[in-house]
Amino acid sequence: MASVSKATTGGPLGEFIRMQRKLSDLSLRRLGELANVSNAYLSQVERGLYMPSAQVLRNIADALDLSAETLYERAGLLDEEDERAGRRVGVEEAIRLDEDLTDEQKESLVRLYRVLVNA
Repeated sequence: MASVSKATTGGPLGEFIRMQRKLSDLSLRRLGELANVSNAYLSQVERGLYMPSAQVLRNIADALDLSAETLYERAGLLDEEDERAGRRVGVEEAIRLDEDLTDEQKESLVRLYRVLVNA
């Protein structure tokens, strides 16, 4: 079950989740199933009544095909520097998971990427 805590600033996060859910053409019930939370709890999150835990945010992000970092930032759990670091890890992970590249190509791309973002 979801970790429940009263939200103090859940409104914009909830509105964003609702908008993304509607863009994905998902009902509250279906998103709840995909994110492993009740639709009643999800409704409260969307209305800004509760702030979901980081794990629930990750589940919602996965169900909506978003990065967890996007929801973490909206929830105030990440600052801009943390978000950039998360994107870097995501890019490097995507390179390493690409089955069309050899190990040598993957390492070369990761090194090149690191040079470019640190320039």
